Amino acid sequence: MRGKKSGLWQQFVPVDFLVPESARRWRPLVEDALQYIFTHLSSQRRSVKMLEQMQLPLATPPEIRLLRLISRMPGLQKVGQVLARNRRLPAPLREALSQLENGMSDVTAPEIRAIIENRLGPRLEKYSVNLESAILSEASVSAVMRFKWSNPGREPEQGVFKVMKPFIPDCFAEDMSLLRDLGEYLATREPHYRFAIRDVRETLEEVRRLLEHELDFTREQATLEHAARMYRSSFGIRVPRLIRQLCADGITAMSAEPGVKVTDAFRRWPIRRERIAEQLIEALIAVPFFSWEDAAVFHADPHAGNLLYDEPTRQLVVLDWALAERLERESRRQLVLLAAMTILRNPEGICHAIEALAKSEQNPKALIRQHVTRLFEEFESPGVLQAMMLLDELALEGVRFPPALFLFRKVLFTLDGVLHDVAGHDVRIDHVIAREFLTRAAASLGWFHAPLKGSDFAVLARTIFFATPAFIWSNLPTRRVSLPALG
Repeated sequence: MRGKKSGLWQQFVPVDFLVPESARRWRPLVEDALQYIFTHLSSQRRSVKMLEQMQLPLATPPEIRLLRLISRMPGLQKVGQVLARNRRLPAPLREALSQLENGMSDVTAPEIRAIIENRLGPRLEKYSVNLESAILSEASVSAVMRFKWSNPGREPEQGVFKVMKPFIPDCFAEDMSLLRDLGEYLATREPHYRFAIRDVRETLEEVRRLLEHELDFTREQATLEHAARMYRSSFGIRVPRLIRQLCADGITAMSAEPGVKVTDAFRRWPIRRERIAEQLIEALIAVPFFSWEDAAVFHADPHAGNLLYDEPTRQLVVLDWALAERLERESRRQLVLLAAMTILRNPEGICHAIEALAKSEQNPKALIRQHVTRLFEEFESPGVLQAMMLLDELALEGVRFPPALFLFRKVLFTLDGVLHDVAGHDVRIDHVIAREFLTRAAASLGWFHAPLKGSDFAVLARTIFFATPAFIWSNLPTRRVSLPALG
């Protein structure tokens, strides 16, 4: 695997550039993974990529070469979108990967128009559809084109078609096969790494399953309607309205939503950007988290390209519901308790919550306690992100968690990067979640407290009673005393 051919990609994109020094223990795994993918890619696709790299100027930066290398590879592009706002990556790499959010260009407008005209046929005339000449934006799997339409006897409306790119079925099938085989290959090399590979394999399986949802337009359309109902009572949050009359196989028609990318909204107004960050947390975490549903739907792809902000109406618009997942109520309950116990510095409570979340065949109590102790040694005031990092560390040690919980952790890390680009360090996820929960509870006179049980409040009250004095005392020398927020 380390012959001349396997090392060619490293001449263009060195692994040291992709993986920062702070995560250097991941470099052997990343190197093996990329070698495997590009040596097992079909000869035709590999030849095209090598030719593209050779044609680039010698001084082309590695981040630009990386974008060309993963072009027409929807699986790797999706990973790049998720990593684009990861604050641990070098700034040039993050900036380049952010182009994957809505700056891709690997299909033409005539190709997309032909697909729409072929699959909708006479419906285009029935509903007076007038297509724009250019593509509005592109994602890893689909392209978006604006149009005007009208129901007979009604005023014209603006809409957008989300259309699967014509090359996706063939490329996607190979990418999915590569990800499956990659998990098995990495497992054979586990002795060469200094952490458990099981979570990586399950991660790849979860990514494969979710990316397959990208091709299921019928599922996405149903999820979009569900999301519209979920946010119906949420002020300042909306999702596109599905246009059923113009949907087809590989085509989703929906209302056109005005707005700018959320990271570009109100650039000269820090206070308003703080409010935008709070709306992001409410929409993507609080609403699904505190749902009464047994299995609440949450958006699993919250990169900045899927988040618009309508400045005149002060509304957040959440796009692209192809990647969505459900989190069971009990898992959400334990996550709330984990966050609360982390904020309140209760190691015993943290251990209980993690043990309840774990799905390990072995008893991981000693390992969990060891990592919880280290958490408080490394962080003075840990919050929800540190709690999620703790779960990641335990997963690398072999502790198993439900697949949906893995995805939710990744959503939080992606969202954290977006929040930082919107409002810097001024907004904390756990504080906003706590406020949203308390607001809902107060407005319902205590009746609304999902996903917590009544007995949980006694545990939290006891924790607050004993934790607050220590918390205040530890903060006296450095800043004004304030009571800790739950969550």
